[in-house]
Amino acid sequence: MSRALILGTRGSKLAVHQSEWVQARLQELAPGVTISLKRIQTSGDKILDVPLAKIGGKGLFVKEIEDALLSGEIDLAVHSMKDVPTALPDGLDILCVPPREDARDALITRDGCRLDDLKPGARIGTSSLRRQAQLLHHRPDFVIEMLRGNLDTRLRKLREGQYDAIVLAAAGLRRLGWDAEITEYLPVELSLPAIAQGALGIEARRDDAFVRELLGRFEHQPTRTTVTAERALLHRLEGGCQVPIAAHALLDGESLKLDGLVASVDGRRVIRQHIQGRATDAHQLGTTLAERLLSAGGDVILKEIYGRA
Repeated sequence: MSRALILGTRGSKLAVHQSEWVQARLQELAPGVTISLKRIQTSGDKILDVPLAKIGGKGLFVKEIEDALLSGEIDLAVHSMKDVPTALPDGLDILCVPPREDARDALITRDGCRLDDLKPGARIGTSSLRRQAQLLHHRPDFVIEMLRGNLDTRLRKLREGQYDAIVLAAAGLRRLGWDAEITEYLPVELSLPAIAQGALGIEARRDDAFVRELLGRFEHQPTRTTVTAERALLHRLEGGCQVPIAAHALLDGESLKLDGLVASVDGRRVIRQHIQGRATDAHQLGTTLAERLLSAGGDVILKEIYGRA
């Protein structure tokens, strides 16, 4: 096997690090294949002063990269799966899902104070409506303020005193070796993670047999199964960054447990359900749980948020 491939990536420190990790693993699996990185700036990287919910959500971090795949400018791309919409462009597919990192949210405070010990009215920085809703449900006194930018930018803003605490995905911090910054891992019972948080996805052209075969060597089926269930739930709920939706799947042998949540932005209403079944039915479990969330009141919340009430 011998071929030169171009791997597309966003230009952030975390995105490049993740892509370099994939690059190294693939070249270990196929020493004859040369893989070079091409940095591509996405709309989500350019617009940093507006909440994602107001400018289009998840697709902002992948569109330009997918355009480069479709044009043949690049051969494969590494994404954080939580940024990937459930509907992909014709001709493209997530051909590989590597092993998942820690899916939990992480709290970082300036003084090492844990979440429940933060002062009343503490300012919490996050760009996620999902985190906002669950934090306010737990502590209605918190003041949630928008926080955008790369990980190092967010950490700098915390150190400068713009916030009392910030909440980030633990996975990114751990991948960069910055887990010492973490004050507290938030349990999923308190902060259910974003869909596919901690998982990577490698996207490529569906008809590229060479790349498909190469990526097949790096596939991690347990992660694929859990991500499939979570994304099926998101797809049925027609959700994106505009809605506080969360899900987390756990695999235990041939059994899969999936927790799901729909909440109002202010955190006053939280609909949470779980389902358990066979791992081979991951997609159906996600769809079924979504239906249960809708029936339990999630449909009302979604209609209000989308202005369809």
